[in-house]
Amino acid sequence: MEQLGQAQQNDNYAKHILNNIKNYKNYTVKDNILMRRSNPPVPYVPQGDLRRTILHIYHDTAANGAHFGRNKTLHKIKQRYFWPSMYKDINNYIKSCILCAQFNPRRQKPPGTLKPIKPPDGVWQLVSMDFHGPINPTSQRGNKYIISFTDVLSKFVVTKAVRDNTAQTVVRFLKEDIIAKFGTPRCILTDNGTHFTSTVTNELFKQIGTTHLYSTPYHPQTNGQIERYNSTMDAKIAALSNLHKTNWDDQLPFVTFNYNTSIHSSTKHIPFEMMYGRSPVLPFDHQDTNVTLSYDNEHVKKLNQFLSNLNEQAKCNIIKHQEQYKQHYDRNRSNPVYNIGDLVLVKTLNIRYKFDLRYEGPFRIIKKMTEKTFIIQHVKKQTLYRQVTTDILLPIFERIY
Repeated sequence: MEQLGQAQQNDNYAKHILNNIKNYKNYTVKDNILMRRSNPPVPYVPQGDLRRTILHIYHDTAANGAHFGRNKTLHKIKQRYFWPSMYKDINNYIKSCILCAQFNPRRQKPPGTLKPIKPPDGVWQLVSMDFHGPINPTSQRGNKYIISFTDVLSKFVVTKAVRDNTAQTVVRFLKEDIIAKFGTPRCILTDNGTHFTSTVTNELFKQIGTTHLYSTPYHPQTNGQIERYNSTMDAKIAALSNLHKTNWDDQLPFVTFNYNTSIHSSTKHIPFEMMYGRSPVLPFDHQDTNVTLSYDNEHVKKLNQFLSNLNEQAKCNIIKHQEQYKQHYDRNRSNPVYNIGDLVLVKTLNIRYKFDLRYEGPFRIIKKMTEKTFIIQHVKKQTLYRQVTTDILLPIFERIY
């Protein structure tokens, strides 16, 4: 109390009230300490170090605060102290708490509006590639990952179960399972994983004349259709494998085939038809004499026209689907503004354990690449740089105390 009394004597607001105490019905004096009338009365805390200490004790310490939220912290403090901007200061202190931001789950929609990819004019002009895994349990053959290769227009998917996610595996998959069977794609979209950015991978892209495009890592608005396929694939493999979890790689070809031979929600067409120009022949189709195939082998010109019409229809349907999805996605979402120099946290991807950090950092924004993409630098580990999008950023509020 002695420290509090001394601080009040040096505070202009407190001195003014003490000198005119009869005019302030909400205040009283007890043992030379200015008190706010309540039940019981609580001391007025001047602006400065004492407020900072109180905020620290009742929010940061394990015994008194344990990083609880605004309402609980406010309730504890206002039972013991008072100052006019208490609510605002407590709110700011908690909003600017880096530990709270790193660990607490966010319940609101992620910020930022959707910017869909413009669909290409034809198949195999733009494809996306990604790894899925590690998958637990490892299969009996030792496979831990699935590498996926998706045509952006047709949604046709090529998959393979593999033991690792190295650059050598990427190159082997591209040579044996893509180029040798389907030809060379014009552009390949990947994230910035080292297996895609390595010298050996980019050397292959140069040799085959394919343009390598990068998406910001784990950005669903950019390279999201493989992630949507992965979520579909998880459920289907689990159902097919049933009790035999270690043979998931045996089920992968059937899951992929069924995906490719089913109508896609955005194109309104079957990926297999768009890729091959004919309807797929399913098991038992040969026994059904009523089955007719859309493939017309009379002339190559008719086939080309058929595929051209499919591509145009699919492109229009994708754009329409993207517009509908964008309206739904953007609803009630803010579009945050970030500037160079701002401090931010970055969402932790692939959290393994319950008590892992949900956000990493702090980082400082040092360069703006696009409206939604920035280069950031770790504040403490200044050799650590990352390229990120706004949907995985969390602003750090400037702390008053």
